[in-house]
Amino acid sequence: MTAAAPRPFGLLAELTYRCPLACAYCSNPIELARYDDEMTTTEWQRVFTEAAAMGVLQCHLSGGEPLLRRDLPELVRTASELGMYTNLVTSAMGLSRPRAIELREAGLDHVQVSVQADEPATSDRIAGIRSFDRKLEACRLVRELGWPLTVNVVLHRQNIDRIAEIVDLVERLGADRVELANTQYYGWAWRNRSALLPTRDQLDRAEVVVTAARARLAGRMEVVHVLPDYYSAYPKPCMGGWAQRQLTVAPDGDALPCPAAQTLPLPRASVRDAGLAEIWSSAPLFTAYRGEDWMQDPCRTCDRREVDLGGCRCQAFQLTGDAAATDPVCHLSPQHDLVTDAVARANGPEPVDVELVPRPHR
Repeated sequence: MTAAAPRPFGLLAELTYRCPLACAYCSNPIELARYDDEMTTTEWQRVFTEAAAMGVLQCHLSGGEPLLRRDLPELVRTASELGMYTNLVTSAMGLSRPRAIELREAGLDHVQVSVQADEPATSDRIAGIRSFDRKLEACRLVRELGWPLTVNVVLHRQNIDRIAEIVDLVERLGADRVELANTQYYGWAWRNRSALLPTRDQLDRAEVVVTAARARLAGRMEVVHVLPDYYSAYPKPCMGGWAQRQLTVAPDGDALPCPAAQTLPLPRASVRDAGLAEIWSSAPLFTAYRGEDWMQDPCRTCDRREVDLGGCRCQAFQLTGDAAATDPVCHLSPQHDLVTDAVARANGPEPVDVELVPRPHR
């Protein structure tokens, strides 16, 4: 029996995949041109209205770069008036003072800014454009205007050795929260995995820094550290469970249980064709891996099946070609060697010298 659909808590509204940056770790889809037919203001407002009616409390406005949408203040106002907590997830490129004031007046509750490194040369190289100074200026503007500030730093082989300096920078910016999130290998990050996957020594050194930072900054700044799946004995539960708490809507209206689910061989579900509540409760893309009925062994009989829920379906499909397979990150997976082989190469005696493929500017 298929589990009944719970009420979703959060909506990730990916307003556009256009972005001025060219980060090689980007998890946006490879086929970016497919998403050029972006939803209109009216279509997004309908989605927000339907999401609020379903019980969604948090609306994360993301991309790409959501500031490229001229109607962003209007969309923020709609979500705010519907009673949802609004969070802007941004590179901060384009967050001028007039734009920021307009967003504050529209009701924006929170700003999350991405930072690539702690100093200009490395940051600009990773981002693909000169952006470091503008990001810091935007972070200061966010604090000046009274918003809570989260700084997100995607960690990988190219910047993880500077994690102490990165934490120091974020502390100086007065952030309320820092997310030190190791790269998840989807989209462009998957294409660049060999150049991005850190070594075990790098991760161990980073953990020492994070542990010390948490103790030192307790009560002043929340320090979140997301470890890379590839070095874990067990996988993480996908989005807190497949189609359990979160949903994503892509720029063209595709509704997804997680941001990477467009890769799965299941029928497309679009808010341009059906209501959000109907999609959430009955679309095959949402029901296929909800609950436990779909599980194969060893997940089906594992004591942890209610803890990690078989791991990530998109990662399982990406690595094995079977979305119902046990996530190969799990050491109990019969295909765990797909992960251990990648880790062995990252930790091999020969230095990794692979050219990064940047995400195209759009």
